Amino acid sequence: MTKSTVHPNHKLISSEDVNGTNVYDTKGASIGEIDHLMIDKTSGRVTYAVMSFGGFLGLGHSHYPIPWAALKYDTQLDGYVTGITEQQLKDAPVFSDDSWSDRDWEKQTYDHYRVPPYWAS
Repeated sequence: MTKSTVHPNHKLISSEDVNGTNVYDTKGASIGEIDHLMIDKTSGRVTYAVMSFGGFLGLGHSHYPIPWAALKYDTQLDGYVTGITEQQLKDAPVFSDDSWSDRDWEKQTYDHYRVPPYWAS
């Protein structure tokens, strides 16, 4: 579990404190952790949490970019909760290093996870 480097009453957190934070399913079971974040250079918005699932759902130790909007912080769990299902992960648009600059891939990914795209708000 990560410890915040900011005062606990602040609503801001350092990106280094998000890395390694546990992610839970809607039933409270730990399903993985955040490996790192992707941030839009122009807007400054966090766009993706790249998650490590380390064997969750038989996927092996894999990294998946999950739209930031698909995660909600839960103070009781001291981690993030997502409603992403095993089938959604298995059926996610294929990712490669070139995907970060491919708006079609991004649109498919946000549509797939049923969250509003970061560039639309």
